[in-house]
Amino acid sequence: MRSTRNSARTKALIAAPMMTLVLLTATACEDSGGSGPSYGAGAAGQPADEKAPAEPSADAPADAAPSSGGDRPQQQPAPSVSVRTAESELGTILVDDQGRTLYGFTKDKPGQANCDADCIAVWPALISAKDVTAEGGADASLLKEVKLGAGAEQAVYGDWPLYYYVGDVTAGDVNGQGLDGEWFAIAADGRLIKSEA
Repeated sequence: MRSTRNSARTKALIAAPMMTLVLLTATACEDSGGSGPSYGAGAAGQPADEKAPAEPSADAPADAAPSSGGDRPQQQPAPSVSVRTAESELGTILVDDQGRTLYGFTKDKPGQANCDADCIAVWPALISAKDVTAEGGADASLLKEVKLGAGAEQAVYGDWPLYYYVGDVTAGDVNGQGLDGEWFAIAADGRLIKSEA
């Protein structure tokens, strides 16, 4: 009888922490995807028209749906966003309306994004449910959009689909510049800036 009681006690002692772990994991997963907009217009989980948090988020975009790129996750588009130019240590670069640096990916083809799900987790696309507008030094004739599906469109400037870098925490950061020899800030004329930060 004693061994049966000890066995039941041992199972209970193991089951309680396991249930706690399951509940914490489920809660964490729920919070990472949430119902709000995902990264693609601001910091992870931030729409373009909200300020980025002080710390970068390690969460990958959780909302995914079919798109023209196959492996590309779908992000929730920001309601609206604009691009403009700003001065940086690289010279005049393209930024969003919150001053966050926009990058081009050398593996993209003109007007066609090639950033897959793993890539988008670190380099979220600039997407918007409405037309992206050019302001303050940005050339409206260079600004286009590529349809991604579910009403979302990725902004393209010149030949380059536009991305953010999750390592850029505040407006004006250029921490993604030159990473892997594939990611570069974009100049007002639509060319990649390949100089070092």
